[in-house]
Amino acid sequence: MDIVIIGAGMGGLTAALALQQSGHRVQVHDRVGELRPIGAALSVWSNGAKILHRLGLGHAIEQASGDMRAMRYLTAAGRVLTDFSLTPLYHAVGQPACPIARAELQRQLLEAVGPECVHLGDECVDFEADPTGVTVRFAAGHERRAELLIIADGTHSRLRNRVAGRTIERHYCGYVNWNVRVPASEDLAPLQHWDQYVGDHQRVSLMPMGSGAREDGRPEFYCFFDVPLAGENLTDSGDYRTELRHHFAGWAEPVQRLIERLDPELMARIPIHDIDPLPSLVGERVALLGDAAHAMAPDLGQGGCQAMEDGWVLARALEAHGGDLAGALASYDHQRVERVGDIILRARKRAAMSHGHDPDVTAQWYRELAAEDGHHIMAGMQKTIEGGPLG
Repeated sequence: MDIVIIGAGMGGLTAALALQQSGHRVQVHDRVGELRPIGAALSVWSNGAKILHRLGLGHAIEQASGDMRAMRYLTAAGRVLTDFSLTPLYHAVGQPACPIARAELQRQLLEAVGPECVHLGDECVDFEADPTGVTVRFAAGHERRAELLIIADGTHSRLRNRVAGRTIERHYCGYVNWNVRVPASEDLAPLQHWDQYVGDHQRVSLMPMGSGAREDGRPEFYCFFDVPLAGENLTDSGDYRTELRHHFAGWAEPVQRLIERLDPELMARIPIHDIDPLPSLVGERVALLGDAAHAMAPDLGQGGCQAMEDGWVLARALEAHGGDLAGALASYDHQRVERVGDIILRARKRAAMSHGHDPDVTAQWYRELAAEDGHHIMAGMQKTIEGGPLG
């Protein structure tokens, strides 16, 4: 089958690779002239890593990703609330997490798909389906004919409304996220721990993510800072270090070191948005995939993993239904709508809880963390992971 994918992010490239391996002819188009991954890294949890293994990239991804063996929460002052090994989770689900630089994961996916199949600087502006195929139109004036169109152009999707038949509004989740990679160092956090500082409805995270994005092979931390800000305060000042010094004044010494050590030129500042769950992810000869289908808050670490699941499920649905494209799309829709809708809402609820939408709820969460031994947290992670297509 001739398939066109709009969007060369994690979801689009994963789908392209899965579909190529099923024998389909795939062309990927993206409006950007150069692939510059948004965000420093991706927490590829076990459900996403399992799919990468099935696609033949698992070993390479594990070699380039972080060795994240434990997790702990600390107060803003640096007092440990809970500290536990992730080994029981990994044993239960049969696969460790693979936190990795977005640039490295995207590079490996692009190499596997084949750069000759990816067309950059080629913006899709419209499409039209008919009984025999779909015509995809581009800003430069040319067209491409395909049997199936996959729209994976991200949270700001320009084509999502055409599939939904209405305007899909993005929903501000109430906080801004600054994220960056920094060289890993024991004076910031233990090298195999995922540390999260919480307090004042804010959060600082340091996650080990390997050395895949560095030529010198030095391991890095994926770091982010969350601050709840009202809508009128979302303007990007560009002075990230000054902003963070202000928001995290008086926090623990490792947080202060991190703020002084990070490179603001490498940092992204992102007001976090999601969308409401969609009742359907498909139309005639078209499927939504990734953030275009289910943009979600990053609070469960599942955005990239769900995009990977989309690509895998769609490829398997086409395989199972042979030449019945409508049946394959219906199967994809049936398998994905409820799962991604549930994760959107759970991530939104978690964002509200951890960022002080109701201060009493956030205070209760802090108290629960102090009594946590890891079992409750890992049980939630396990449920999310095992709900995926590969269990």
